[in-house]
Amino acid sequence: MSATWTLPGFDLDAFVRDTLAEDLGAGLKGGGRDVTSESVIPADARFSGVMDSRDAIRVAGLPIAMAFFRALDPDVEIELLAGDGDAVAPGGNLMRLTGNARALLTAERSALNTVQHLSGIATMVRAYVDAMRDGGNNPDCILLDTRKTIPGLRVLEKYAVRMGGGSNHRMGLWDAAMIKDNHVLVAGSVGEAVRRAVEAGVREIICEVDRIDQIEPALEAGATRLLLDNMDPATLREAVGIVARRVPTEASGGIDLATIAAKAATGVDYVSVGRLTQSAPAADIGLDFTPL
Repeated sequence: MSATWTLPGFDLDAFVRDTLAEDLGAGLKGGGRDVTSESVIPADARFSGVMDSRDAIRVAGLPIAMAFFRALDPDVEIELLAGDGDAVAPGGNLMRLTGNARALLTAERSALNTVQHLSGIATMVRAYVDAMRDGGNNPDCILLDTRKTIPGLRVLEKYAVRMGGGSNHRMGLWDAAMIKDNHVLVAGSVGEAVRRAVEAGVREIICEVDRIDQIEPALEAGATRLLLDNMDPATLREAVGIVARRVPTEASGGIDLATIAAKAATGVDYVSVGRLTQSAPAADIGLDFTPL
């Protein structure tokens, strides 16, 4: 992983700048400084430290952490001891840093917050992938995230999903139509809602159905994927049989670690889980420094 790490749709420099500005109180009366480090740490003091994980995790966010430290100390020496997507055991080291003590302390919380949050997502995703594969049924089923992300962090959170072994659903409102119950309510029926999307020239049309009798109208109107919402395994299996691989199928709604294997085993192509980004707990990651 290098300092030139990029992510489509994500401005790393702006994210680092804005996050540090928030922590430093840039633009506020008395802000724009790390009061504690400036008053306690000599300007020329140097630190060496190691970032490590207290949990068993899947790692995500290390390139962003590096960018925080380099933004405040361009000469900081960084040795990566793990990479994004790696499995790290409790006590495992992630990176070693040597540089200006004030700069490293000022950047520390922003760097750790990012790695803790993204690694927490990646770790939960890995747990869901493993649970979905339990029993070896339907090994080709793919775990998807949703749009239930923290505003402003979607690209990063969806990156973390990929680092955990999951895949991304649509990135936003722009890259696919997803017809849900409220759209159907206004359009009048599943078939009419899909027909309108087809007439508008939308190429990918995901249609949510929560009843068996909605499947054929959605397919006949031109849906390119069916989201089978809140169906129990028996109903899911029936739905998959009716669709008969004419379009991909996705199970969604009320899926957790205890139910995902049974839902995947019904033969659906995808299982989507909102809690991957909505409810993942932060990983326990620390950074201990030693004066040089």
